[in-house]
Amino acid sequence: MFKLNLKIALRNLWKNKTSSFINVIGLAIGLAACLMLLLYVSYEWNFDKQAKNWQNVYVAMTNVPGEGDKIAGTFNGSTTALGPLLKQNLPEAKYVARMNYGQKSLIANGQNSYKKDAKFAEPDILKMYDYQFIYGDQKTAMLNPLSVILTESMAKTLFGTTDVLNKAVRYQDKENLTITGVIKDLPENSSNRFDFLMPWSFYEMVDESAKSLNWTNYSFVTMVSLDPNANIDLVNRKVETLVKENTVQNQQSQPHFLFQASKLHLFGKFENGKSIGGDIEQILLFVGLAFGILLIACINFMNMATAKSEKRAKEVGIKKTIGANRTSLILQFLTESMVLTLVAVVVAIALLEICLPSFNQLLNINLGIAYFSALSWVGILGIVIATGLIAGSYPAFYLSAFNPIQTLKRKINAKGFLSVSLRQVLVVGQFCFAIILIISTLVIYRQIQYIKNKPVGFDVNALVEIPQDGELKTKYELFKTEMLKSGAITSMYQSSIGLSHHGRNFMDIRWDGMTKPDNTVMFNQVATTYDFIKTNGIKLIQGRDFSKSFASDTGAVMVSASAVKVFGYKNPIGKKVKIFGSDAFIIGVFNDYVWDSPYKSNNPQVVFLNPAQTGTITMRLNNSNNLQSNIETINRITKAINPAYPVEINFLNTIYLDKYKSEKTLGILSNLFGGLAIFVSCLGLFGLVAYSAEQRTKEFGVRKVLGASVTNLMQLLSVSFIKMIVVAIIIAVPISYLAMGKWLNKFEFHTEISWWIIPVAALGTLTMALITVSFQAYKTAKANPVDALKYE
Repeated sequence: MFKLNLKIALRNLWKNKTSSFINVIGLAIGLAACLMLLLYVSYEWNFDKQAKNWQNVYVAMTNVPGEGDKIAGTFNGSTTALGPLLKQNLPEAKYVARMNYGQKSLIANGQNSYKKDAKFAEPDILKMYDYQFIYGDQKTAMLNPLSVILTESMAKTLFGTTDVLNKAVRYQDKENLTITGVIKDLPENSSNRFDFLMPWSFYEMVDESAKSLNWTNYSFVTMVSLDPNANIDLVNRKVETLVKENTVQNQQSQPHFLFQASKLHLFGKFENGKSIGGDIEQILLFVGLAFGILLIACINFMNMATAKSEKRAKEVGIKKTIGANRTSLILQFLTESMVLTLVAVVVAIALLEICLPSFNQLLNINLGIAYFSALSWVGILGIVIATGLIAGSYPAFYLSAFNPIQTLKRKINAKGFLSVSLRQVLVVGQFCFAIILIISTLVIYRQIQYIKNKPVGFDVNALVEIPQDGELKTKYELFKTEMLKSGAITSMYQSSIGLSHHGRNFMDIRWDGMTKPDNTVMFNQVATTYDFIKTNGIKLIQGRDFSKSFASDTGAVMVSASAVKVFGYKNPIGKKVKIFGSDAFIIGVFNDYVWDSPYKSNNPQVVFLNPAQTGTITMRLNNSNNLQSNIETINRITKAINPAYPVEINFLNTIYLDKYKSEKTLGILSNLFGGLAIFVSCLGLFGLVAYSAEQRTKEFGVRKVLGASVTNLMQLLSVSFIKMIVVAIIIAVPISYLAMGKWLNKFEFHTEISWWIIPVAALGTLTMALITVSFQAYKTAKANPVDALKYE
């Protein structure tokens, strides 16, 4: 029976080449879009889930107390003292590892030197994550302080091979480290990525802050692997008690808690110390978009199948007359659907392979189908079977229900309320989805443009930053003299952090007239040198920049306008504040600028003079010169003074563009797949118009013989479909308005839904629908009436 159904299915597909082609293309586009989006969703969903026991790996979070009993903020920083405390006193903790946040550092093999992602960690990190050692032993790899573990690609970059055990590399042009392990490259969807890993014991040698156990410096990460049977709520109560018992009563300590590390990527938005979501909302949106496009493709199949119902009616009538039951007919039509879906999935995978490189480049990731993974094939086959059944179910049950007497007399009446209304609902649903996507895409685009065009508070053009590495720390004044003498720049300064940064927050600040015993407002700190305002162009509201003419500036600060509001000073210049226990006097007030998120107000900022805190050199290029010559000059002078390090020049406008990455991804995907959804919806409309035209073949023939014009016939066929699109617009507009209004309200700074977006979306959809309908209507209206009436 199956063999016979398969033969009939293949013959019908071959016989109806046009409809089969449209069905295959529609389903293939739907499947390709669905699989591509699901690949991206899978990539995001599996962040930090590579280890066998990833469910038990936690990261220590810190709550920042606010006013009253509220929590002002939550972040994944912790102190050096927390790790040892948990290791000794928390029975549920199997492994504890302190880490730094990681940064790009110099690693060299002779003259072969690179700045790559480096991390320091305690040995227990190797027990938490399943690092695959190609060479070396996990148990001994981090015992020697002067040792390093390389990733496979790092080893090949430095030596051209992975067989590098016990060879030496030079770190930061200061220390020779012995390679004690080479591991497989880490997945891109891992937050603990690095190119080389060094022991915490070596970190204590190069950074004094890592060596001292304290409860005040929250610049480190503490990872904890818990026993699988541990109750996290009970564990967190124990953590809170331990911290309270081991901190000085008058010390301003922050409450800690453990949070599953794998959840931080998608559920990293905290409010009052509790996770309230995060990027998971965007991922759920993409899941809905993926299956929405696939559902539209399935609806297309249904419409095209019912559009050809008259051609299949006779076949159904004859089969029923000679004894075929409805079940066998349903199986036949479902077989046809599955065959067509299998053809479509082959085309879809081909489309996926063609489009994936461009998709990866757009999002700057590396997605791919694991063809040798059983899980991948189970997923693909599951989607294929579900698609085939959903797409084929309605035509199968609809066609198999035909009355044999009516079908043989060619009297197919779609009088059933369900059959007619269902097709209308499907079309309205299709276009509702398309219109919602159009409106959403326009709103997302406007929000991104609004934030991009919102002033950041200084002139980002012609500003560049370079990391202050090696000799640039000790020879900064020489470097500055040479750079200014060259004419490539007009001014420069060094600072502890770049203009665009995250972190460096503190609360240890007091001011005259404080109404509370302790400060509950989070401030941001920047240590800098002379020419800070002159170089970056931040607007100075009152006072002045740091100057060599005033020796007292070593104890002076500049503050942001929002900081003055917190202090409550009406005339802030000359007023005193106490920072980290030392008195400082305000000499300048500057406008708040965007240094962290562009979507919300940044913390009040304090800038003080401290040449000892190095990190970044910021320069303003000389616009009188050619950009390339300026860059070449910077390269030449930097390399002459700091030959061991490669020169890294970062343009501030590029750095600030990266701040819109998340919304840019949302915009790209909604644009791309929104366009696909609209295209596939129009294919479905084409199918339904074809169905209607075929049902009214005789009527149109009679009307044309009686003198109806082509315009009359086109109007007759088009009006009912345009009504459906209008209904879709009426339903979709309020849904879109409410949904996008809610999305915009997540941002402190956001645009409004402009009045013109709705008519543009409505007219755009109507225009596309009219073009689709008119094509088939014109073709039908121009047909020879003799062909329509000759069967009489």
